[in-house]
Amino acid sequence: MAIKIAINVGGAAGKDIKNAVQLVQAADSMGVDCVWSAEAWAQDSITTLAYLAAKTERIHLGTGIMQISARAPSMTAMTALSMNEISGGRFRLGLGVSGPQVVEGLHGVPYARPLTRLKETVDICRMAFAGEKLQYEGKAFVLPRPGGEGKALRLDIKPSNIPIYLATLGPKSLEYTGEAADGWLGTSFTPDHPEAHFDFMKKGAERAGRSMKDLAIAAQVYAEVGDDVEGMVAKAKAGVAFQMGAMGSAKTNFYNEAIQRAGFQEEAREVQRLWKAGQREDAIALVPDAMVTQFQVLGPPDVVRERFKKYRAVGVDCLNIRTNDKASPAERIAALEQIMEIAGSVD
Repeated sequence: MAIKIAINVGGAAGKDIKNAVQLVQAADSMGVDCVWSAEAWAQDSITTLAYLAAKTERIHLGTGIMQISARAPSMTAMTALSMNEISGGRFRLGLGVSGPQVVEGLHGVPYARPLTRLKETVDICRMAFAGEKLQYEGKAFVLPRPGGEGKALRLDIKPSNIPIYLATLGPKSLEYTGEAADGWLGTSFTPDHPEAHFDFMKKGAERAGRSMKDLAIAAQVYAEVGDDVEGMVAKAKAGVAFQMGAMGSAKTNFYNEAIQRAGFQEEAREVQRLWKAGQREDAIALVPDAMVTQFQVLGPPDVVRERFKKYRAVGVDCLNIRTNDKASPAERIAALEQIMEIAGSVD
């Protein structure tokens, strides 16, 4: 079976929605599996998807991710059920805990017990999806609020079995993903070292009497087809250094820790140190080529095809493809067509 392809739209989509619609409509006609909408500190993950739902017919629409600290769990469930209804059952709920810089800096919520809050959010969402009254007593959330006038309510919307994907990177969170999620939204993943993530998910799955086959594995990867691999690698290093140094605080950077588990302990730590010290150019220069080539798919069609085969061989069901978001819509569509053709030839 050929590996599935998905695409990502992020903060840029809200700034140029016409181009995003053009790309996603083309993806819909090509048979792309899903479009995932990101949420950081720009646009929210739902607004764009709601617009795209009205502009597409077959492609699935997922939040990649919806930040759990930005909403009460019941609102997350209401939003998911609403999106599923207006999209004709095409919605996938991707959840994540984000990080302390966003949660505490943007939302003003303590970054405390993130895994507990994730688990309880999933519990409450599944209760809502099943049409149950939202009566819940957890460590982070209690419904109804004790001592008040509230009562347990059942959402007044048609129940639906919406798949829940979790974007997790830490060992304990990965175990929970294997134990309870319908799918995993993977980042900082390389098929050269799948054990950096999969060992933990397998442990959780086995504890719950499941296997990895019960989990849809969707790994995010930047892909570019071309002959100038050296130029592609050089161009990519700034983004890698940003992820290693800026996507989290000095104490908490899940991306950096995942890269370390894949064999780049010293390099990842030093790139982060230089970036945090303001030595950005030195941090970029220190990124080894392998830190790019193992986590991205770059090269001529035959190289890309073999790389896709390796992802599939280790258990990845779907590749969430990122392409050059600075390219024109026509260029991005052409790149996606080429990637879809290569993916379709993976046997």
